[in-house]
Amino acid sequence: MSRNQTRRRVLTIVGGTGVAMVAGCLGGDDSSDEMGDDDEDEMDDGAGEEMDHGTDNEEEMDEEPAEIRVAHLSPDAPNVDVYVDDEPVLEDVPFRAVSDYLELDPGTYGVMITAAGDPDTVVFDEELEVMEGAVTVAAIGELAEANQPFEVTVLEDDLSDPGEMARVRLVHASPDAPAVDVTVGDGETVLFEDAAFGDAAAVEVEPGNYALEVRPATENNDGDVVATFDVSLEAGTVYSAFAVGYLDPDAAPADEPFDLEVVSDAHGDD
Repeated sequence: MSRNQTRRRVLTIVGGTGVAMVAGCLGGDDSSDEMGDDDEDEMDDGAGEEMDHGTDNEEEMDEEPAEIRVAHLSPDAPNVDVYVDDEPVLEDVPFRAVSDYLELDPGTYGVMITAAGDPDTVVFDEELEVMEGAVTVAAIGELAEANQPFEVTVLEDDLSDPGEMARVRLVHASPDAPAVDVTVGDGETVLFEDAAFGDAAAVEVEPGNYALEVRPATENNDGDVVATFDVSLEAGTVYSAFAVGYLDPDAAPADEPFDLEVVSDAHGDD
């Protein structure tokens, strides 16, 4: 099965790339069902104005919020703190961590990422414009740039209900790993092929238990298996599988072995 490329830029960034998160909430008031004659007269007198105002509210309600989460996938980067408009929104985020989704209104935000507990050590400080939709903002690569340069990339997340199937997205974030094929059943079924560093691709499969076989990409998808990961996938659930760490940690800037971090992005009944 060929890759379905989903690594698409959905944040317009002023001067660079980055991370943004702000929590939001909604509230409402209940109104009384009782109405007197005076109230009815007032309602009739201002009907046109109220209707126009209601149209504006409907337009505002049609605008979807942005859902954003952060993934720390850079193996040699320290734990980090994340600030939005100078306010801390995430603290002491370690390597391999993937945050929950946070909602915010579309708009422009100042974003700063620093070493955890050390606001003077800034690894990113930019402004970015956040658009509607769900995205994962991922720090990938290495500060040492031994294999891949450090960067922040934005991945569009498809959180739609896969129905009776399960949807799995592979994100290749292992700096020293080549392009890979991912198979199951001793190579009989190819889930992903020729996925290079920084790529993201999704596939829908029957729910169940799988042993994912990671192989260097070859024309016939028959490279030697370098790692196997057991995963259990449920119907109606969306997952992301982040390939992280090093195939050869002894020769790497950080002693972080190759692994597959699988997280649940959404359930059909959410």
